[in-house]
Amino acid sequence: MAKRRPVANLLALAVLTVAVERPMHPYEMASVLRARGKDDDMPIKWGSLYTVVRNLEKHGLLEAVGTDRQGARPERTLYRVTDAGRREAADWTRELLSTPGREPSPFESGLSVMGGLGPDEVRDLLRRRLELLERHVEADRRALERERAELPRLFLLESEYALAMREAQAAWVRELLKELDAGEFPGLDAWRAYHRTCDLPADLPADLADLAERGRPAQ
Repeated sequence: MAKRRPVANLLALAVLTVAVERPMHPYEMASVLRARGKDDDMPIKWGSLYTVVRNLEKHGLLEAVGTDRQGARPERTLYRVTDAGRREAADWTRELLSTPGREPSPFESGLSVMGGLGPDEVRDLLRRRLELLERHVEADRRALERERAELPRLFLLESEYALAMREAQAAWVRELLKELDAGEFPGLDAWRAYHRTCDLPADLPADLADLAERGRPAQ
């Protein structure tokens, strides 16, 4: 079970991991994180960076250690990670690596309500998704090959994982499309008939029939 953390935004973890390297002001933290592509690895809202830094300081995970001025720019506060911040970053990383989390994707949300569309339209939409996934997979493979020539594998694991997840999703969509194309998807005829007549199958369980009625478009 995920631990309750004083600053639970994943941006906080990213900030702690870069602040371990040396004292930085928030603008430099953002520049380093962007350069390393961290916004591809985790959901980051850059507008909340200063709030996250202040909250980390409030909870004793970062501390101000002075200011920095470059040219005519205003002074910027430099922050370094505290011992408590180092422990928090390490503990959080252990949790993320060891404990599977439930993180529904937008695709899962779409699958959960796709019965509201007819099977033929769903098939067309899934074909479009598969084409895009296959393009992304090829682009990711090429990018990973380039990166392998420049970086140790330790710094490429998140890219490998993202590629594997895309490949797995593409394979799953491909199999689902095979079922739909061959007419082997269970309940396909009833699904198609419902969208043709708006009549629910007589053998539909009562709880599912109730849900379907509540989701039926207004006539």
